[in-house]
Amino acid sequence: MGTTAAAYITGFGRYLPGEPVDNDGIVQRLGGDDPVTTRIRRRVLDANGIRQRHYALDEHGEPTELNEELAVKALRAALDDRGIRAEDLRMLATATTIGDVLVPGFASMVHGRLGGGPMQLLSASGVCASSLAALDAAVSKIKLGDHPRAAVVGSELASRSLRQRRYDGIRAGMDSHFLRWMLSDGAGAVVVEFQPHPSRISLRVDWVRHMSLAHQHDVCMRAGMDGPSAEVGTTWQDVPVDEAAAAGMFLLRQDVSMLDDLAGAGLAQFEELVDIGLVDVGHLDHVVCHYSTNAFRDLAFDGLRRRVPTLDTDRWFSNLETCGNTGSASIFIALEEAFRTGRFSPGETILLAVPESGRFSFAFAHLTVVAPPQGAPS
Repeated sequence: MGTTAAAYITGFGRYLPGEPVDNDGIVQRLGGDDPVTTRIRRRVLDANGIRQRHYALDEHGEPTELNEELAVKALRAALDDRGIRAEDLRMLATATTIGDVLVPGFASMVHGRLGGGPMQLLSASGVCASSLAALDAAVSKIKLGDHPRAAVVGSELASRSLRQRRYDGIRAGMDSHFLRWMLSDGAGAVVVEFQPHPSRISLRVDWVRHMSLAHQHDVCMRAGMDGPSAEVGTTWQDVPVDEAAAAGMFLLRQDVSMLDDLAGAGLAQFEELVDIGLVDVGHLDHVVCHYSTNAFRDLAFDGLRRRVPTLDTDRWFSNLETCGNTGSASIFIALEEAFRTGRFSPGETILLAVPESGRFSFAFAHLTVVAPPQGAPS
């Protein structure tokens, strides 16, 4: 196969498990109705603006699906949307925060369940921005001409770690309860090819940028550590598992005092893209942005208006309020809905933006909407 210089997103899929759960139904799934937890939950929910989310848990809080199953259902939706089979793929890139098992890698488990033929695999780990890291890898291989077609999926099943049984007997403050009322389950997937979709619009991937600022910032979101920094003897692998659990090492924790700095660093990264000419704000038609709370959106808008007084916030799209914060899956879940609801037209540009609080990293992707090839059936 000859080298190709372009890569296009041609198929979209998502999977949100179960029926939507509103704010009044969270406790039935996750537990935690004591006065202190209730006060924290209401405070967090008032700030994040999420009105409903999905959990792969039944009404008793018991798991109904694996993370790899969520990923496969989103992948199959994307393959069906494109009209191809798993056998047509030559690469699968996956992203998740915590897989179902420690070993093998998440991509191997997803491939085993999805089926298809031999293919290159990539398991991107991290938190929210790992899905664009996976997209970057797939796009790069397509552009190199190594593969004609790849699939990328971000999938999260956080709810298993958010149930009350994980918190019993542990002194847990805002750092551990914050994410409990922020995160939910879901998966989003895309198909990437070396040529556009034959009969409808596609999204050409112009570039992907993924930047870590971990050298400048301490850990903000963590699990598996007995404190905000990793030292010998302070990780979950250094002590017996029951001791690690009793110490709360398996809780997802967020240093909420650092989140304003995260928003500021994200704005600085966006401004750098503008300064070097990768983003033309005057000709940017859509921004599909992942953020964990509407408070971050408001901070971003205030900061951007100082740089771009004429900023039209109607260009921004997020489905945080109706689909919840699904971590690495969020950006693809939002992109699928934006595409499916007809927001995009040929010639328009799209910026995908994903901040990651883990240890401060930021991912962006620039897309251009392209029409189907001339002569294609309408």
